Amino acid sequence: MEKVQDKYSWDLTDLFKNKEEFYEEIKNVKDQLKQIENYKGILCDSSENLYQCYALYEIAIMKFEKLYAYGMLNYHLNMADQEGIKLFKEVENLNSEFNTATAYITPEITFTDENIINKYLEEDPRLEPYKRDIQHILEKKKHTLSKEEENLLANYSEILYAPKNIYDMLTNAEFKFGTLIDEEGKEVELTDTTYSIYIRSKNQNVRKQAYDLIFKKYSEFINTITEMYLTNVKQTAITAKLRNYKSSLDAVTDDDEASIKVYDTLMEGVYKGLNANHEYMALKRQLLQLEEMHMYDIYVNPFTRSGDKTPFEEAKKIVKKALSILGKEYGDMLEHAFENHWIDVYEKTNKQTGGYNLGVYGSHPFILMNYIGDENDVRTVAHELGHGMHAYYSNQNQNIFDADYTIMVAEVASTVNEILLTEYQLKNETDKKKKAEIIYELLELIKGTFYTQAMFAEFEKEVHEKVENGNMMSSEDLNTIYYTLNQKYMGESVTLGENSKYGWARIPHFYRDFYVYKYATGISAAICIATKIMNKEDGYVEKYIQMLSQGCTKKSIDLLKMVDVDLEDIHTYEVIVQFYKNKIEELKSLL
Repeated sequence: MEKVQDKYSWDLTDLFKNKEEFYEEIKNVKDQLKQIENYKGILCDSSENLYQCYALYEIAIMKFEKLYAYGMLNYHLNMADQEGIKLFKEVENLNSEFNTATAYITPEITFTDENIINKYLEEDPRLEPYKRDIQHILEKKKHTLSKEEENLLANYSEILYAPKNIYDMLTNAEFKFGTLIDEEGKEVELTDTTYSIYIRSKNQNVRKQAYDLIFKKYSEFINTITEMYLTNVKQTAITAKLRNYKSSLDAVTDDDEASIKVYDTLMEGVYKGLNANHEYMALKRQLLQLEEMHMYDIYVNPFTRSGDKTPFEEAKKIVKKALSILGKEYGDMLEHAFENHWIDVYEKTNKQTGGYNLGVYGSHPFILMNYIGDENDVRTVAHELGHGMHAYYSNQNQNIFDADYTIMVAEVASTVNEILLTEYQLKNETDKKKKAEIIYELLELIKGTFYTQAMFAEFEKEVHEKVENGNMMSSEDLNTIYYTLNQKYMGESVTLGENSKYGWARIPHFYRDFYVYKYATGISAAICIATKIMNKEDGYVEKYIQMLSQGCTKKSIDLLKMVDVDLEDIHTYEVIVQFYKNKIEELKSLL
């Protein structure tokens, strides 16, 4: 495999020079897993055994992380390519083997006298790199099963991912939505990526066609998708119960190093600020000059100029200038990312839709985009690079056990970049209509990330609670819950329509239980942080970079307290609601 010359594509030779090297490394990891298994039953007999096992474990994790990245990234470049599917299945199988081979580590540490483990940690300096991980295991003691039970769950790990994998395959590779007539009267195929263009069209008929086509397909498969989703919910609920958690939410927030109080305080803040969202939706209907505003109308920006596109090279310049406030080192690494294949930029046939960042320890972050040049795409560049830079700083400053961090913190770094980008654009824009467009998009960001994600989280909570209480649910039950929540969050200015009840079926994040509420906490924290950065509080940028460099050496809530943000304090959410209200008034004053 030769080095990739296209600077807008990933160069996966940064991970492995060729597939032969990839398969050779799989053999090496399997050999190491056998060595790790040799310590089964004797892991905690001595500090020597504990150290030797962890030293092997550390190397195996680093190798596996690169293998998994290589398999997944190849697959996501073309999800219909059989070779790519095979590579991904290889690493999924290896993941299952890895989990099985190492499943004994947690229970053996858990069921050894805590005083003995602490004595090892105190007396053997070689265990220092692994101290936080080992102490974390001890903290989770009451949620750890027996060795046999942990091994059993590990063997089933691949099966537990099945609902998500089937959903991804169905909706990404097999769904064909048909064609619509665009603004120019041309018949064009609708894809998941182009949907984001057509749903923002100035032409209401184009928007309606796109909306109806998308949800016609989802409605056709609604019973199948319901079964997949409820199976996913059930496995999460059962696993949480097995691990002695009160609920799925209790398990997930504990895993996030957050708390149910964070979730509850967030929802309290959202409810208190719901009137602001209703006010925004009323303003939106007024701006669109619609007697009835339907769900397919709410995504269009009334200020966007038809055909406005930002070439990727221009987007790079804008993002670099906007984020220069974060200092020279941060700026230099952004330049490095753009020039060294961190980003696979453009849409390709059967490529994974959307965008994400994958941090790879021992290499560099890999960012997937489907760039088409609209305003959302420019923000996505800043957003995903926020994730990428967070991974870079963390990986550079921590070992592999301490470099990872929870989504609770990850969504902060990405959203800070979006806020900084938007405020930079507003500051440097003189055209009132363009300025109104930017403010409108910022309001959309807050609506979509704070209010909509909170609505998603409330949907999840209601579904999980019903499943945990033994209620049988149908697709119509899920549709009704989702429809009712839309009414509550949107207010009277939006005419929902029949298709809106299927919206839940199009949310892939529901297959990562209670993932979405962290978007809402993330933007709340990000607005607090970005405001302080823009106010140029003395030493605050350095404090922020320091936080990004901590990995998981502190719990998520405590990491954010390093930058003066408390997610259990209602004030954090009052700040974002007030920011939202201020921007609504700022938009009104421009008109």
